[in-house]
Amino acid sequence: MTPNGDAIKAIRTAQKLSIRALALRTGLNRGYLSRLERGLIAHPGESKVALIAAAMQVSTSAITHKETPT
Repeated sequence: MTPNGDAIKAIRTAQKLSIRALALRTGLNRGYLSRLERGLIAHPGESKVALIAAAMQVSTSAITHKETPT
């Protein structure tokens, strides 16, 4: 399961949620979340992706999809 960092950041900012707040909700390090959003972590593991999705109250598919150019 590969996360889409742009989708994570877009959802997080739409919810007016800071990286710090997301880190508190998930128990994950802020730096880790930042690297994930920037696409520097390719395979974080399903449990971490599920944890982030649950913290933002979205489905895992919402943060793992890739936009396709039209």
